[in-house]
Amino acid sequence: MAFSSFWKYCAPLSLLLLLSYSQTAWGQAVQAENVTVLEGGTAQISCRLQNYDGSIVVIQNPRRQTLFFNGTRALKDDRFQMVLFTPRLVRITLTNVSVSDEGGFFCQLYTDDTHHQVATLSVVVPPEVPMVEVKTEAVEGGEVELTCVSPRSKPPATLRWVRDRREIAGVISQQENGKTVSVSNTIRIPVERKDNGAALSCEASHPALVGQKRVRHYSLDVHFAPTVKIIPPQGILREGDSLSLTCSVTGNPLPRDIQWSRVNDTLPERAEKTGNILLMSRLSQSHNGTYLCQAHNNYGRAADHYTLLVYDPGAVVETHSAVPYAMIGGILALLVFTVICVLIVTIWCSVRQKGSYLTHEASGLDEHGEVQEAFLNGNDASQGKKEYLL
Repeated sequence: MAFSSFWKYCAPLSLLLLLSYSQTAWGQAVQAENVTVLEGGTAQISCRLQNYDGSIVVIQNPRRQTLFFNGTRALKDDRFQMVLFTPRLVRITLTNVSVSDEGGFFCQLYTDDTHHQVATLSVVVPPEVPMVEVKTEAVEGGEVELTCVSPRSKPPATLRWVRDRREIAGVISQQENGKTVSVSNTIRIPVERKDNGAALSCEASHPALVGQKRVRHYSLDVHFAPTVKIIPPQGILREGDSLSLTCSVTGNPLPRDIQWSRVNDTLPERAEKTGNILLMSRLSQSHNGTYLCQAHNNYGRAADHYTLLVYDPGAVVETHSAVPYAMIGGILALLVFTVICVLIVTIWCSVRQKGSYLTHEASGLDEHGEVQEAFLNGNDASQGKKEYLL
């Protein structure tokens, strides 16, 4: 019960006292103290005496080998030292403690009857900084399997994966290696190109670290096919100018061999290739064409093209000067068309108005002819008029 409380409340170097007494017929007693220590540290093993009358005191290791006999060294192991021998207290130290030293150390008091008590030595092994093992290669569009390993701890360490301050759930396994335990935590996560270089960490916690953590940082190494982009020059290229084309390439691994070529033709004689840069000086019409930049790695291939058109300075000036005249001609044509349309509409309206006037005039002439005929015929006309009135 006291040992359990140690793990929950006490630091690794704290001592737990287990009091047990063995009394002789004359009231002598020996008391042993349990000890917990970090691996590599120093343990103090104490035997407390009561009513000691000078009897023989022997201290033995867990293999029942005698270390000291009444204060005298019996085993040639320089890690053990007698630091105190009094009628009340016998104390020895053990330096550079290892897990193989664990067990019960015997404090024996020889009187008429032999009495002893056992001081239990417990060794705590904190974890080292964990290791990261890559089980599967990270390729764009696939999954990567990573294992965080703490090869040795006692009691077992607690491992967890963290990315962007968030824990990534994994599969935890343990394997005993003698008195220590190996712990692993395995995760599988999908990866894309944007995940290349993303930071992950594996954290190991342990009671012996007293709230601290041992952390291993890891950056994702995602492999992906290259991308290629030719950066074109600005402005118009004229005969006699120089041209520099830069081929911007990405990829993981980054392509080492960048190839320049011209579609359906060879590169000009004066073209110079320097890594991802293509240089051409004293441009002429013979340099015209489509230029390709290509790159590849183990995961794919990519290319980009640039079409070069070298202009004659005279042609450029003529082209630029022709632009205003074309605009002026277009405006004039529009004005002429508008005037013609206005004339057509005006003539059409004039013709329609004149036809209406002639129609009314003809109607008036017909009435005048009837009156004239009636006047010439006299009565007949009057009679006709009457008949017309009836």
